[in-house]
Amino acid sequence: MNTIIQHDVVIVGGGMVGLSLALALSKSGLVIALIDPQGKSHPVQAFQSRMQGTEFDARVSALTPASQQFLATLGVWESLSQLRVCAYTDMRVWDADGSGAIHFSADEIHVDCLGYIVENSLVSVVLAQALAGTGSVTLYQPDALLSFTRLTDAKGQLVTQITLASGQTLQSKLLIGADGANSRIRTEGGFATREWDYGQQALVTTVKTELPHQFTAWQRFMTTGPLAFLPLLQPGSTSQHYCSIVWSCIPELATELMALDDKAFAVRLERAFEARLGRIEAVAARHAFPLCQHHATNYVQAGIALVGDAAHVIHPLAGQGVNLGFADVMALAEIIQAAVARGEDFASLQVLSRYQRSRQSHNLGMMVVMEGFKRTFGSDNLALRWLRNTGLKIADQSAFLKQGLMKRAMGL
Repeated sequence: MNTIIQHDVVIVGGGMVGLSLALALSKSGLVIALIDPQGKSHPVQAFQSRMQGTEFDARVSALTPASQQFLATLGVWESLSQLRVCAYTDMRVWDADGSGAIHFSADEIHVDCLGYIVENSLVSVVLAQALAGTGSVTLYQPDALLSFTRLTDAKGQLVTQITLASGQTLQSKLLIGADGANSRIRTEGGFATREWDYGQQALVTTVKTELPHQFTAWQRFMTTGPLAFLPLLQPGSTSQHYCSIVWSCIPELATELMALDDKAFAVRLERAFEARLGRIEAVAARHAFPLCQHHATNYVQAGIALVGDAAHVIHPLAGQGVNLGFADVMALAEIIQAAVARGEDFASLQVLSRYQRSRQSHNLGMMVVMEGFKRTFGSDNLALRWLRNTGLKIADQSAFLKQGLMKRAMGL
């Protein structure tokens, strides 16, 4: 018979959220396992030579200072900062259909920066290396969840039995879905969701610009969707000529843009960005993916919890996705560890509901704000156009409003 391997907590998903949760729980005294179908086993040293080049990953995140501090607490920020991180000090947002604009500056709230642009793969690799170094978390990688069943063990306790693609069978008191937007844990666990299609696709790539990015995150709102230029920086270099772009647009435009050659695409991008950084001198490979939003009506059941994109997916226009995921991780890890310290059943619905109460309303609020931005700036209604331009001008002229917006966006 196949031996059943016992664990206290099994985390499914080896992305940034799943890895950080496993690392956060690694000193809890619980028996932890992480199931990762990709297997982030490459050592940080293998990325050193690539870091000196100008090839950047297309998928990046804008980490808030709160997320940076979380990664520092996990002991991985120093390794990450030695690879490739770009701190940005300013943010400029403007409306394509009017004169409304707002400028955020770190100087206004007396901080060093507003956040950090990092490549997702680098965050994952430093987390994976730190996790492997603990020796206290069992890594099933590359491996994948095949199925799971809820059952009662010999002690009468509710547990989850997990079958892996490798044929191994695990049993766990708590199963955590950190398996992304298409979460099997959420779907097969019967979690209801509210979801809708934005009717947009996000086109992402890296570009080289004629003028320096000035360590500024730029965002132009158009009726077809927002366009963001996010600053990138090579280690040991003062060059400010590379940016990661996220161009959210209607599917027809996305299809048209993806079909263009690099030269023609650069011209279209310059025009859409009003040539704020001069000519687009080079374009890397482009990728496009559909944008949708979903939110689980519940994040927890007895013995199961959802974190990150498995629980909520929002529009990328404010770059808050992974920051919300890291905040989920911080809250859930703290609640589990506190329950263990008090001798409570950490997998009980009573304990896990504390996590849901601490995160669900905040995440839902952020989703409502993002939906409001998307609808307001995506409309060509004259009244709405006047309202949004006037609102941007008023906010830009109010130090109190701007400071409040910046601190909220930074997780402070």
